[in-house]
Amino acid sequence: KEAGARLKKCVLELGGSDPYLILEDADLDHAVESCVTSRLLNAGQSCIAAKRFLVVEPLREAFERRFVERMRRARMGDPMQDGVEIGPQARADLRDALHDQVQRSVAKGARLLLGGTVPAGPGFFYPPTVLTDVKRGMPAYSEEFFGPVASIIPVKDLKAAIKVANDTPFGLGAAV
Repeated sequence: KEAGARLKKCVLELGGSDPYLILEDADLDHAVESCVTSRLLNAGQSCIAAKRFLVVEPLREAFERRFVERMRRARMGDPMQDGVEIGPQARADLRDALHDQVQRSVAKGARLLLGGTVPAGPGFFYPPTVLTDVKRGMPAYSEEFFGPVASIIPVKDLKAAIKVANDTPFGLGAAV
């Protein structure tokens, strides 16, 4: 507001809880690859990375299976090396906060399909993690997850997907 009133250039770091809608006419192979690529961008530390995957029930099982398989193949390590898709988190406190969000979501009923553990060893790594059965009231539904954690939210149909997609205080990006 202050910068706009004075016509000053500014850079803002805004949060995102970017929904990706996977609807009945989706090409699942393309959707899965696009979703994983967007979720793992910069080890998931991007405000415009895909975070919430709203999947219509008829595709849910197939999407979850393929998505988890693809996330499982993502390699963690030095992001400057060929074939590495997931580098470390920027700081230990960020990794620990991300892990806490995952644990609180699971405690509230989210189902962990992949990952969700802090690996031993040097660096602030967090593995590719997939949560499903995510619902309103869970951190995985409403908070920004700044790391390689994906939230799958089953929805009945397009109307429900739009409602869930818009049920956020954030608004940076979305995809269908």
